[in-house]
Amino acid sequence: MDFDFVGGSLPLLVSMPHAGAHLPPELAAHMTACAARSADTDWHLPRLYDFLASMGASTLAARQSRYLIDLNRPPDDINLYPGLDTTGLCPLDTFAREPLYRPGAAPDAAEVARRRARYWQPYHAQLQAELARLLALHGAVVLWEAHSIASRVPRFFDGRLPDLNIGTADGAACAAGLAEAVMAQVPAHFSTALNGRFKGGYITRRYGQPEQGVHAIQLELCQCLYMNEPGMDADLLAGADATPLAYRPDLAASLRPALQAMVTAAVDWVAR
Repeated sequence: MDFDFVGGSLPLLVSMPHAGAHLPPELAAHMTACAARSADTDWHLPRLYDFLASMGASTLAARQSRYLIDLNRPPDDINLYPGLDTTGLCPLDTFAREPLYRPGAAPDAAEVARRRARYWQPYHAQLQAELARLLALHGAVVLWEAHSIASRVPRFFDGRLPDLNIGTADGAACAAGLAEAVMAQVPAHFSTALNGRFKGGYITRRYGQPEQGVHAIQLELCQCLYMNEPGMDADLLAGADATPLAYRPDLAASLRPALQAMVTAAVDWVAR
């Protein structure tokens, strides 16, 4: 399988489409060294969210790298943020604009179609099947899209992102009140944004159908809250594991209770 799936009992499915870093060797051979580093992975999310198992939540996490195919992009590769820069269904470069393929080795239309059938479609089929199962059990369900990103990515935004970036497709992906219930659980020391630079990707926009009982919400976390990210301030590295991209239990200890409270609030809201 190219993803890890656990079915739960709560009216909650947590999707992590960018959690994987694997590249099949036959494809990696055509890619550059920076592709193998998978710098733009949503690192360590299954570990950060491992409290979901004891809650009884359903989880779906990709194993394959987003450089192979981006599970959170439309199958027709339409830009979700018209007029703004973004990476595509089968990205050609990293967030830092480094080329992912050797000269002449970029995937053609036939290869993109093959990857879409081989990797993209099975993930979405599992997502759809689990949403349908939970909807039949509970009558309403929360689809929680879990993501993370470096706090500074000049290609996409100026300066530093807020700590917690919540997206609901400008309110179209969930009923009124859900995002507010979730944000009410955020401790004051975390900065937040609602439908700012990140409004929700394809999964949030496609499957969030509140009139059908599916309420989707995306959370994009700054990675410096729980791991070492490039360019992290020296004071955050002092006395800690300074390995690049390492998970930081000391930092995550502050974030995890807030995450659990936010997820719990979403479940309570939809189950009321």
